[in-house]
Amino acid sequence: MSPWPRWHGPAMARLWGLCLLVLGFWRASLACPMSCKCSTTRIWCTEPSPGIVAFPRLEPNSIDPENITEILIANQKRLEIINEDDVEAYVGLKNLTIVDSGLKFVAYKAFLKNGNLRHINFTRNKLTSLSRRHFRHLDLSDLILTGNPFTCSCDIMWLKTLQETKSSPDTQDLYCLNESSKNTPLANLQIPNCGLPSARLAAPNLTVEEGKSVTISCSVGGDPLPTLYWDVGNLVSKHMNETSHTQGSLRITNISSDDSGKQISCVAENLVGEDQDSVNLTVHFAPTITFLESPTSDHHWCIPFTVRGNPKPALQWFYNGAILNESKYICTKIHVTNHTEYHGCLQLDNPTHMNNGDYTLMAKNEYGKDERQISAHFMGRPGVDYETNPNYPEVLYEDWTTPTDIGDTTNKSNEIPSTDVADQTNREHLSVYAVVVIASVVGFCLLVMLLLLKLARHSKFGMKAC
Repeated sequence: MSPWPRWHGPAMARLWGLCLLVLGFWRASLACPMSCKCSTTRIWCTEPSPGIVAFPRLEPNSIDPENITEILIANQKRLEIINEDDVEAYVGLKNLTIVDSGLKFVAYKAFLKNGNLRHINFTRNKLTSLSRRHFRHLDLSDLILTGNPFTCSCDIMWLKTLQETKSSPDTQDLYCLNESSKNTPLANLQIPNCGLPSARLAAPNLTVEEGKSVTISCSVGGDPLPTLYWDVGNLVSKHMNETSHTQGSLRITNISSDDSGKQISCVAENLVGEDQDSVNLTVHFAPTITFLESPTSDHHWCIPFTVRGNPKPALQWFYNGAILNESKYICTKIHVTNHTEYHGCLQLDNPTHMNNGDYTLMAKNEYGKDERQISAHFMGRPGVDYETNPNYPEVLYEDWTTPTDIGDTTNKSNEIPSTDVADQTNREHLSVYAVVVIASVVGFCLLVMLLLLKLARHSKFGMKAC
């Protein structure tokens, strides 16, 4: 018998899977530099001989470098430099370890495209200086630098500040070599004219009307003299800045309501660290109803809406042109507030055909107003066949609306008492029940009378003489 049937089904699938796995490792090994090993997510170079002289790069058309999350380099005495473009292809890199090697220099922009980096370990290398500019854009959990011959200078004072402000109790024993080539604990390092900068905004509060312009001023100080720059995040409005030594200004023109609530920061940065002063931009603007839809049914009926405005707009509903007087049966609910945007609904509790009609929402604040209208249909009028009477009015407007000229809408005589709708419906139901009960009682009495008359007739004609 042929041996092939034994390899059909799951056995054959496992065989192919093993072959693909072996092929993957074979391709990975071909893509690796000498003295390194690679997998689809990891590169490690630990063999000292022959060793590597440059940061490991994968061969083109091999493993996707974006999938590499960890690089381990150890015992590479001839590796001295990390250039600007050495690490940029590894955008998914999270852990970088270079230990017991000859690393002396790291380019300022070496990690510019490695925003996922969380752990860096440069233990026991040849680093004499390292700038905070390498790492200021990274959200690092660990930066381990022990065993490096740092030179005592202002360039590494940021490491002392980092150690002092670090929340973790585990601090590193970092040292630097002074002018006498003696080890000095970094915690005891004192460098004249080398301190943190400061930044101060002229206006702590910033409130402006939509479409207007505003100028923000900032002053910075420190030694070494700091650089001033503005952090405006994703500001939509047009803006430009001017800087002169320790003074700076930011001008924002034609301010958009979309920028209300955004933070603007003046940042001062030098070798030791940075300081910033921030202000929240508040933009006042007229309301806009951006969303109003027909009612939907859940636990209650809801006419959903979204309104934007600052200050917070006052909301007023109208029913068929007259003011809607809210109550526990019909009321406005705001479910979500997002700074200047309000999401909610007009909630109706068990509405009937008497609530069908046109609903208008008006939003108003001191800068203007907006209104939108929708038509709502909750149920048909009882007792009406709309298939045979398609033009039958669903709402008796003469009963529930005010005249066309409603005059002063604040007049209580023109308001619609929303509770009357539910009360009128209950009265209609009670009337129907009363008619049914009375008809049943009358019918029962007639039936009893007929039965008694029949029995009496039989008794009269059925008597016999004695």
